[in-house]
Amino acid sequence: MERARVAAAGEGGMNLPVYLDYAATTPVDPAVTAAMEPWWTERFGNPHSPHRWGYAAAAAVSVARAQVAALLDCAPERVSFTGGATEAVNWALKGALAGNPRRRIVTLATEHSCVLETARWLERQGAALTVLRVGADGLVDLAELDAALGPDVALVSAMLVNNETGVIQPIAAIAARAHAHGALMHTDAAQGYGKLPCRIADLGVDLLSLTAHKLYGPKGIGALYVADGVTLEPLLHGGGQEGGRSGTLSPALCVGLGTAATIAAGWFGTLNLRFDGVDGGRLLSACRGIAMSAGSACASGSGRPSHVLAAMGLSASQAKSSLRLGWGRFTTAAEIDAAAAALNAATARLRAAA
Repeated sequence: MERARVAAAGEGGMNLPVYLDYAATTPVDPAVTAAMEPWWTERFGNPHSPHRWGYAAAAAVSVARAQVAALLDCAPERVSFTGGATEAVNWALKGALAGNPRRRIVTLATEHSCVLETARWLERQGAALTVLRVGADGLVDLAELDAALGPDVALVSAMLVNNETGVIQPIAAIAARAHAHGALMHTDAAQGYGKLPCRIADLGVDLLSLTAHKLYGPKGIGALYVADGVTLEPLLHGGGQEGGRSGTLSPALCVGLGTAATIAAGWFGTLNLRFDGVDGGRLLSACRGIAMSAGSACASGSGRPSHVLAAMGLSASQAKSSLRLGWGRFTTAAEIDAAAAALNAATARLRAAA
């Protein structure tokens, strides 16, 4: 099978094209590519058009929707396609607050930036925001959550699997507490969907966002689960194709996400390592043949220490000495061994030169 690789040489001429950034994005599985291909070419119909080309495309979208829903063990009509997890998160949070007499959001300091920035935008529009700290283990203190909840809370949002550390939050316990106070529960499952069990009945959530490109599917497609009885204000206005989310769907992308869901095999691996006394940026440069990251790919150009690691109590220097490694379906043991040897050698060189 094809593997996503970075063809670059590290210091000392060592050639190590190893992709260990699966948390940023995964390679598209060849089976997904094959399933999508006809929908780019001869099966090009608009799934919203009333003719044979449109009906065929609509049928493919319907199958894909059922495939995505199967991993959630929910009715297909509860799943709406979006342009990705960020759009799904924005729709969940903004849609849940619109017209809601409850005006407070409760979330965690380690959430993905799409959750935190959407919540902060809503705060600027007049909503109230409570951001809970986490412990050194990255987990929320449920007693602190209990203390933060009240009759003014509209929504609680907590990530299923953290994108920088792999920490798994107790979503079912958080959801039960949110519901006890009459609040809705959203979880960002971008890193967990297809890798961990995500049955809605077990998680107890009202809203769940996901994306294809963390699941060996294409970029540009995601989905939002909305529980029966929950009504969201549309995020995109127009034809209202996806239960209020307007815009022409891409059958190819929907098929890609659906196919990726059917072959999900529970692959999950995110590891955050700290190399004390070594600058993470310099270590990345010293191991250019290994694809890794110093935190979230979304914030890689900011130059700021990871907000996730800071929330877990790491100092700025400790956070800047940390790297995120991720592996998955196409990673081999030989690649991991080679990457570990290269990291050890580069770390020793940099410490010796300090």
